[in-house]
Amino acid sequence: MEDPFNDEYFMRRALQEAEIAYGKGEVPIGAVIVINNRIIARAHNLTETLNDVTAHAEMQAFTAAADYLGGKYLQNCTLYVTLEPCQMCAGAAYWTQIGKIVFGAHDLNRGYQHFKTQLHPKTIVTGGILENECGNLIKKFFIEKRNLN
Repeated sequence: MEDPFNDEYFMRRALQEAEIAYGKGEVPIGAVIVINNRIIARAHNLTETLNDVTAHAEMQAFTAAADYLGGKYLQNCTLYVTLEPCQMCAGAAYWTQIGKIVFGAHDLNRGYQHFKTQLHPKTIVTGGILENECGNLIKKFFIEKRNLN
């Protein structure tokens, strides 16, 4: 029998967080952190709400997961995030030593791969999970923002 707790399942949970961000007028990026098929952190962008350029979904999720686990290292965890991490979030991921990163849409202009930002050598990366759904939500957000201005 197929495992119901797969990358697509957890990316859908991250998309739920992105929808919450969208509803708040934030860039709709969501993240969840998972250990042993259990979500231990849920987060979404809060840069506008907190007036903080570092309040990306991943950063919020890292803090929540570390708090939950009682330690700063996330080696046995997987980060699911709807957009490829930027270089700041990839740098933070490096320091958490996160075991795996799974992202939805690629960010060809601002993603960590574009800037050749290094992840921890043991971090496994999978990209493109529900890529269209993740990317379309972000595109919709920016089209609406442009049409309002």
